[in-house]
Amino acid sequence: MSTQPSLSRRNLLVGGATLLAAPFITMGRAHAQAAQDPRMGPRIIGNPQAPILVQEWFSLTCTHCAHFATELFPKIKEQFIDTGKIRFQFHDFPLDQVALIAAMVARSLPEERYVPFIESLFSRQMQWAFSGNDPVAHLKQEAALAGIAPAEFDKISKDMSFGQALYQQTQKEGQEYDIKGTPYFRFNNTPYAQDPETVEKFAELVSKA
Repeated sequence: MSTQPSLSRRNLLVGGATLLAAPFITMGRAHAQAAQDPRMGPRIIGNPQAPILVQEWFSLTCTHCAHFATELFPKIKEQFIDTGKIRFQFHDFPLDQVALIAAMVARSLPEERYVPFIESLFSRQMQWAFSGNDPVAHLKQEAALAGIAPAEFDKISKDMSFGQALYQQTQKEGQEYDIKGTPYFRFNNTPYAQDPETVEKFAELVSKA
């Protein structure tokens, strides 16, 4: 069982919505070019011909998401993705301002470095997200380890069009799929609104997709 602190998924989502909206409340709509930004493109791994698409909506500051990423996903990748049984799509669904910036940084990396970076953030979540009063400063250090210079980090974190586009996408998908917390999954068109917790449960959900 994970030793990470137990946080209310619903309460975190509600609180996060306010934090997310605050920096962009005077912006109105994101600029049209943001919608065409390649950083907003899908992040999918696995054989494109795999018959089942598993999608995960996650927040990089969500401890339940970190449990899935660190305890289950490596086994799932080995047993289901690498063997061609499923494709896996990552959906950033930031629940607070820190998670939003983390998602912006992750999506600013070359696409092939996206998954390794979010895996690193999840494995070190306690160190950067919950270890002090300035998680963004800790996140900046994590980004530096991934090759993002401090000036580049500042540029990314202040890219309001990009941030607004991610926020609006979160709102749209949250309403479309009735996402009340993270992690949230879809196995083809079948939703599962929590951490599967075991590989066996994940396998059961795949078999029913």
